[in-house]
Amino acid sequence: MAEEKTMTDQEQNPDQETTQTGTVENTETDTVTDTQEAAAETASDSKTDENAKVEDEGASDADEKNGKKGPFKKKEKKKDKRDERIEELTDQVKRQMAEFENFRKRTEKEKTQMYEVGAKSIIEKILPVVDNFERGLAAVPEEQKTDAFVEGMDKIYKQMMTVFAELDVKPIEAVGKEFDPEFHNAVMQVESDEYESGVVAQELQKGYMYRDSVVRHSMVAVVQ
Repeated sequence: MAEEKTMTDQEQNPDQETTQTGTVENTETDTVTDTQEAAAETASDSKTDENAKVEDEGASDADEKNGKKGPFKKKEKKKDKRDERIEELTDQVKRQMAEFENFRKRTEKEKTQMYEVGAKSIIEKILPVVDNFERGLAAVPEEQKTDAFVEGMDKIYKQMMTVFAELDVKPIEAVGKEFDPEFHNAVMQVESDEYESGVVAQELQKGYMYRDSVVRHSMVAVVQ
């Protein structure tokens, strides 16, 4: 009786079995579709990530070529405070050395100028003595120039002129030279058949130079 009832139920509900089978098949189809869509989305995301990575690497290479540096490299290149202090002290030392060199040169120049001023002052005081030697020797008669006293005075005079030459003291050329106010001091005008106008015809007092500066101008007479 039970078997007959079961068969009767199956015969009475064939649509229910069909519905259940269709539901299972639809569920399997939906599952496959969802799996395929998920796989496609994963592949798309992976491709997008790879493209983004390539773009980032390309941008990084371009920045390096253009001289731009990333934030991490920038931090690595940042100067340390100790290095900055070392550079500052080094710059101060260089400046002080330059100032000292300028001071040394200026001091040497001042010393040289002071030495020249002092030397010129001494030479000016000796020049009158030289003038007197020249006047005295010029006044000696010709017959007395062989006397021992006159020869001794002449040797002393020559010795003084040798010392002057060693000190770079030399007389200024005057007679026969064109008048130059930087070296000559004209005190009179004369007529001359030997020299042209404006030329020194006579030297009344010899002038001297110490190195490149005039110690005493030559006192001269100039042709009219």
